[in-house]
Amino acid sequence: MSPSRDITRLLEIMAALRTPGSGCPWDLEQTFASIAPYTLEEAYEVADAIARCDLDDLRDELGDLLLQVVFHARMAQEQGAFDFGGIVEAITEKLIRRHPHVFGDQRGLSAQAVAGLWQRIKGEEKAAKEASKATSKGAGARGALDDVPIGLPALTRALKLQQKASKVGFDWNDPMAVLAKIREEIAEIEADLQAGKRAGAAAEVGDLMFAVVNLARHLDADPEAMLRATNMKFERRFAAIEEALSTRGKTPEQSTLAEMDMLWDAAKAAEK
Repeated sequence: MSPSRDITRLLEIMAALRTPGSGCPWDLEQTFASIAPYTLEEAYEVADAIARCDLDDLRDELGDLLLQVVFHARMAQEQGAFDFGGIVEAITEKLIRRHPHVFGDQRGLSAQAVAGLWQRIKGEEKAAKEASKATSKGAGARGALDDVPIGLPALTRALKLQQKASKVGFDWNDPMAVLAKIREEIAEIEADLQAGKRAGAAAEVGDLMFAVVNLARHLDADPEAMLRATNMKFERRFAAIEEALSTRGKTPEQSTLAEMDMLWDAAKAAEK
């Protein structure tokens, strides 16, 4: 299998789709904002294919994700901002700049030293970019959390906010302290529920979820990956319930919660 080095055809197809009068009406209506949800969805589908170890599906999903890049590039080109070649040039320069231990003279570094070097170079790039923006726009100093994208999924954004805050010293020292915070949030939810304050309890659930993300971070676990795995586990066990009920000529709607709980425990035990 020889990889293609020419994506000209793909770029031509996207240009045709975006050509007024002869292109696709749906594609022509799209904007950066309208396409962004699809970009996120395709990225998640790539992660899903990886989680399922389905390399054939991964190939297809990576193609769909590449299409998103080409789509955004085309819209930017139409506005005279940049094109696909500019994207390739920017990431190529960045990779070379961030790997002086491969393309420069800083050879023989350990993996740990490389990680530190990457973060230092990334920090220098960020500082230079912010200085340029401040000069051109007269912007004031940026906060530690300012560059965490608002459009990220809430779970991922919570993790990144915590990581950024940790870098400036705003963090707990160990997982047990975070666990205590989780218990505190649960107590606040319980108090609101007992007082009949459902809206307050709902708001506290957000605080609880934020604290749980923090616990995952302190355990060096990706909360998004952990929740995805739990979702898959739930689907698997619920499917086992449906299958067991089907052999009895029943559906979940025709069963009691106690019966389904018993089948859930059986499915859980079968996995051990």
